[in-house]
Order: sequence, then C-alpha cells, then structure tokens
Amino acid sequence: MKLSKYHLTSLSADELWALHEQVGAILSERISSEKRELEERLAKLNGSLNADRAKNKNENSSPSERRAVRRNYPPVVPKFRNPSDPSETWAGRGKQPRWMVAQLKAGKKMDDFLIDRSKRRRG
Repeated sequence: MKLSKYHLTSLSADELWALHEQVGAILSERISSEKRELEERLAKLNGSLNADRAKNKNENSSPSERRAVRRNYPPVVPKFRNPSDPSETWAGRGKQPRWMVAQLKAGKKMDDFLIDRSKRRRG
C-alpha cells in the first residue's frame, strides 16, 4: 500500500494523528513478533533445554541472584605504604591513590614506599 504525499497533506491533524497511532501499533506488534521469532531461533541455537532453565531461573529469582557467579580470588597484598599515614596502603593495582600521586609529584620514587615484606612476615 503506497500513500501518496498529496493524500497525506490533505488529511487533518486529527486524521494524521490517528494514522500515526495506527502505524505505531502495527510497528509495535511486528517488532514484538520478530523479537519473539529471533529469541526462539537463539534458544534453538543455544540448546532449548539450557535456555529454558536459564529463563525460568531468571524469572523466579531476585535481581541479586541473577548476577553471574564470580570466581573467588585471593586477597591482594599491599605493596606500598604511605609513610605519613601507615594505615594507607596500595596494592599497585588500579588508579594511584592521592597520597602516592602527591609524593611522586614532590620528587619521590615509588620504591621509597615499598613495604618490606621480610619485616612484615616476621611481625
């Protein structure tokens, strides 16, 4: 079905709005239908049994239970200590803490803040 622009320009604002709502409803229905078909195809590709189990589990569980299970990692041991506040430590991962940035700007080296592991193990 082709609508000529002359036909559309002759419609009133109310008629155009009604047409807009009809088009929106039809599009919504078709998009939902295509989405269902694609989800069914994906479930077949992934193995319908696994997809059904995951779907049921997600529908019946809370959002916190749906999160992926993470592997347990060992605790990260700090490698650097702030000499002016020994409670501030840094493992050397991620963004440098403010105290480290300030000390480096002041001309010190990262080696100056290394934690002596031999002393820590004994004490």
